[in-house]
Amino acid sequence: MSVGCPFCNPSDIVLENERALAVYDRFPVSPGHLLIIPRRHFPDFFQSEPDEIAALIHLLQKGRDLLDSLHHPDGYNVGVNIGRPSGQTIMHVHVHLIPRYAGDMEDPVGGVRGVIPGKQKYPCAC
Repeated sequence: MSVGCPFCNPSDIVLENERALAVYDRFPVSPGHLLIIPRRHFPDFFQSEPDEIAALIHLLQKGRDLLDSLHHPDGYNVGVNIGRPSGQTIMHVHVHLIPRYAGDMEDPVGGVRGVIPGKQKYPCAC
């Protein structure tokens, strides 16, 4: 636990297991945006223990099931920001489960590549 960390003692837990928990993002990208958070406080996803990774994946799947039943999204983005240059603002590992809806952006081709403006689009060889 870290004093002042909003993820170390959340009051609004949606899903949980022994090693991780899920809460709704306070500033959601879309309806249902969840954060999957290990209970242990550490900043870098690559410092995760194997059982923590398994717990995170388990809650990602449970979160998908919950969001499918509540919001019926058309797709998902899953992402982790690691370090300030990537956009991480809370230095406690958290995985974003972002529901996506048909028409929520004009052209979603390139998906997560959009984290760097101008790099999302690429010539599609589909």
